[in-house]
This record gives sequence, C-alpha cells and structure tokens, in this order.
Amino acid sequence: MPVSVTMPRLGESVTEGTVTRWLKQEGERVEADEPLLEVSTDKVDTEIPSPAAGVLSRIVVGEDETADVGSELAVIAGDGEDAGSSAPAPAEQASAPADQDAAEPEPAAPNTPSTEKPAEQETPEPQTAESAGGDGTAVTMPALGESVTEGTVTRWLKQVGETVEVDEPLLEVSTDKVDTEIPSPVAGTVLEIKVPEDETAEVGAELAIVGSPSSAPQQQTPQQAAPQQAAPPRQEQEKKPPQQERPLVESAPAPAQAGESYADPAPQTEKSGEPAATERKAEPSAPAPAADKVKSNGAGDAGYVTPLVRKLAAEKGVDLSTLTGTGVGGRIRKQDVIEAADKAAAAAAAKPAAPAAQASPAAQAAPKPTPSPLRGRTEKLTRTRATIARRMVESLQISAQLTTVVEIDVTKVAQLRNRAKGDFQSRHGVKLSFMPFFALATVEALQEHPVVNSSIDQEAGTVTYHDGEHLGIAVDTPKGLIVPVIKDAGDLSLAGLAKRIADVAERTRANKISPDEISGGTFTLTNTGSRGALFDTPIINQPQVGILGTGAVVKRAVVVDDPNLGELVVPRSMVYFALSYDHRIVDGADAARFLVTVKQRLEGGQFEGDLGLG
Repeated sequence: MPVSVTMPRLGESVTEGTVTRWLKQEGERVEADEPLLEVSTDKVDTEIPSPAAGVLSRIVVGEDETADVGSELAVIAGDGEDAGSSAPAPAEQASAPADQDAAEPEPAAPNTPSTEKPAEQETPEPQTAESAGGDGTAVTMPALGESVTEGTVTRWLKQVGETVEVDEPLLEVSTDKVDTEIPSPVAGTVLEIKVPEDETAEVGAELAIVGSPSSAPQQQTPQQAAPQQAAPPRQEQEKKPPQQERPLVESAPAPAQAGESYADPAPQTEKSGEPAATERKAEPSAPAPAADKVKSNGAGDAGYVTPLVRKLAAEKGVDLSTLTGTGVGGRIRKQDVIEAADKAAAAAAAKPAAPAAQASPAAQAAPKPTPSPLRGRTEKLTRTRATIARRMVESLQISAQLTTVVEIDVTKVAQLRNRAKGDFQSRHGVKLSFMPFFALATVEALQEHPVVNSSIDQEAGTVTYHDGEHLGIAVDTPKGLIVPVIKDAGDLSLAGLAKRIADVAERTRANKISPDEISGGTFTLTNTGSRGALFDTPIINQPQVGILGTGAVVKRAVVVDDPNLGELVVPRSMVYFALSYDHRIVDGADAARFLVTVKQRLEGGQFEGDLGLG
C-alpha cells in the first residue's frame, strides 16, 4: 500500500518547510529511515528519512517549493506496487494516473508530473513535464522558513543550454527570512527556465528543468510521441531550446541591470562557466551569452559568489574578479572581501605619505566619498526586511511603549576587562567584551524585578512572570536584525554568557541558528552602541515587555565626588542604557528601579571572582 511522506514540524512555531533537495528521484528505491530529501526552514537544514521501504513513485513537492507542516511531500510505493507510475517510459504512463495521479484531469501519456507543476506556475508548455518525467529533472521552489509560502528568484547562475553539476548552485532565491542558493539536484544541461529573475513562485512550483543534452531534443520535439527520434530532428531541436528559452531569461532586463551594480563588467566572465557551455551558447548568439553570464554571475572571473558577498564587495569597492576565494572550491567568502578592503585601505593610507611633501594641501584634502550603487534605484523589499517592518509596526500597535535612560560609569569594568582579557581569551576561547558584563547585570536585575521579565495577555486579563531569564541578543546580519535567544541565561556565569553570546552571534550571521533558538525569549538585549550610537529607543520584541539598549562606551570628563579631595573632573568610561518597556504592565518607577539595579551592579565593578582575579 502506498505510504505518504509528509512535512514534519522542525521547530517551535514552524508551520512550513522548503524542500531543498531530493536525495532520491522518482522510480528509485529507498529503504526505511534512509534519507529521502532535505528540508529547510528559517534557520535549520535537515534530512527527512523515508517512513517505509519501497520505490519513490511520486514527488508531490519539488525542490525549492514550500509545503505546510503535515502536507504530503511524496508517495512511497511498495515493491512491485506502483513504482513505475512516475517512470519515464510512455508505456507505463497509462497506469500512472489510476494509481497515484487520480486527481489529475489529463492522462496524457508522458505528462505525469507536469499536470501538477505547470498548474502551479501557469506555464502551458508540456515539454517541461516530459523532461521531468523522462531524462530531465524538475527543480522546484523549496520551503525556506517558517510560514514561507513563496520565494523570489533573485538570480539565475546558469542559463538555458549551460551544463551544471550535481549540487552546483543553480539559482538564488529570496524569502522573508533567508537568501539562499538552490543547488541542482542532478548533473546535466539546463533545458528550460520557467521562472525568470525577480519573479515570485509558490513553494513546490517548478523553476527549471535539468536533463542530459541528448534528452533535450527528444523531450521538446515530440510532446506526446515516441521517445526515440531520428538524428536530424534531434539536431534541430538541440538548437531550438536556447532560442526559445532565451527570451524567457532576457524578458526581465531590470533585474539584470540591477545586478550590474555589484558586478565586474569585465568581458572575460565566460570563464566562470564550462567551455562546453560557452560553445553551446555561441551557437544561437555569441555576444548575448557573454552578457547574460556577467549578469547571472555578478563577479566576472571570480566565479559564483553569494548575494551578501556581492553586496559587501559593492559597499567596500572591492573588485571580485581580482580575488582568490578561500572557501570550498575556491569560493569567495565575506572574509576575503573584508581582507581585500582592509588591504586596499592600508595601501591608500600609505600612498599619500610620499607626495605629501610636494603637495601638502592636496594631500590633506578629504577624499570624496564614493556614491552608493543604491542611489536612484527602486527595489522590492526583501522578505526579511518586509517581515521586520511588519513586526515592528505590530509591536507598536500592540503595546504602550516608552523609554527610560540612565547613564552608567563603567570605568571599573573597563579596568577589569583590560586586566583579564588576555587570560580570559586563552582560557575560554572568546574575546572579553563589555557585553557579558552587561548581560550578567541584566539577568541578575531581571531576577530581582520580574515585572520586566513578564508577558501580558490583555484579553485574558493575566500577566505571566517567567521563571527563567531567556535573554534575546539582537544580532545585526546582512539580511537584517535577528534575535537568537540564550535560554536560562540567569544560570550562566560571566564566562558562560561570553561564550554563548559569541556562539549565537556567529551562528546567526552564518545562517546556522535553529528555529528553536530564535524563539522563546523573555527579555532582549540590543547593543546599539556597537556602531558608535550613544543610545536609542528600541522597539519591544513581542510578546516581551522590555528591551534594553546599550550605547557606546566612551571616555569623557565627568565630575566625581572624592571623599578626600572633594569634586574632581576626571576622565571616565561612560555608557547610556535605554530601557523600552510596555507601560501596560511596567510603570516608570519599575523601569527606574530595574535600571538602577543594573547601574549599581556595573558601577560596583565586583567581577573579580567571575574573572578569576585575586
């Protein structure tokens, strides 16, 4: 009896997932508990095992498609039961609709998978279906996060007629929470692109067809004919697919032009593709493939780079084609761009030294800032930014928010930090910043003032005082602000907090944080001073009732009262703490008491025991 493979729940509050890769294809055998596919949510990528042994008779949700939790992803048929229903042979197609595609209205011989997927994409060509059911494999939109139902194709890394290897990045997709690459499930040639750049497709929709070069003509010449054709018709069809599909790729010139802002216009970008692909593209039109290649790659000779790396390179003025990547397979990473920018800045700083003696006025002139490539452009909001925008507005609409600010003298903390930071890093493997001190003082104050560590349900007329301090740490990432949570932060020492803060921040920026780690927070700490801001008025992360913003630690002259010398003006390390709170449950006096507790703990500076200092 056929067994359904369904989308599991992969984390708290996760309602859907995206199929990123099928490890088995239709017609292949799979054992019970053998990995069948890979699924991605907002922050986790995982394998889904097969619930039973048998043959993968039908894939319901293609790669890059999103499915709700509990929905059907595929069908596993028992041995000899229905394994051939999705096989490519036309003779077997007659039984396919009866066994597994009963809901499909058209029993046309070779179009078993396509009767579902073209309907999702509203693409009338049945050729894609044939390639998916025969030697071609459909690339589908996976579910890439919680509540994600669709994704936007931001860039095709391969064009029609080009070859692609297994697991080689084929396109880039953007959703609310993630910008990611979609790898090719098989090696072969891109036979068809169904969703152009900057267009949105629902989870599970077909994006492209990848097959063998020899299969392309067979699957595009006869829509419902015999699978074998004579050599001349096949050769004619081999030339047609690039001509027919190129308008599909070039039909969206705007996204390609937008991508040029981050691209190196060097003409040698053809090298990023394989020679065979270049020859095939040269048949219909030699110049056009080169231009397309520049737009789809975005890095000239640098090969494929992620959108975040391209954006960073554009911001820092780094030519990607001049870099040698240190990542897997020579891929250019963010660190490569940063190092190149630092070297360029150092070289630029050294150059004026020589001509300074000859033309000191010119040398002293401030360099003209480089305009951002975003000037004058109108772009669609990324899904991440749109989600952040919606939640921020909802937070202000839900709760009555205001902010109280105190100034704290952290000179003693700064002195302790300078004494201990070298030994601390050697013992614990992380740098000792001010944040662990701030976090420790915060969770201790939350234990003393639980009203700030609570949640209110106005409709029920109740307030819950949490029994644990689950501290959210706002992390600035290229995609936007993400808040991973350190569970039971009140049980951690200063060293424990330092290691956990460094760990979650690094994994958040690397997109390796799990969904459960960005939920369940009871209070949030945001370091708004990391970029030099003195303080701000942060917005509460619902359903919490408070968020504490820590400003930049700066040295300035401060009047202090010395018991022996009286009032003195001395340099001190000062910082502003700004607490935004929900006035529905937290009063101004409550906020002030909480902040004073934090202030006294930090100004007291009694952290020697936490640092192992005598």
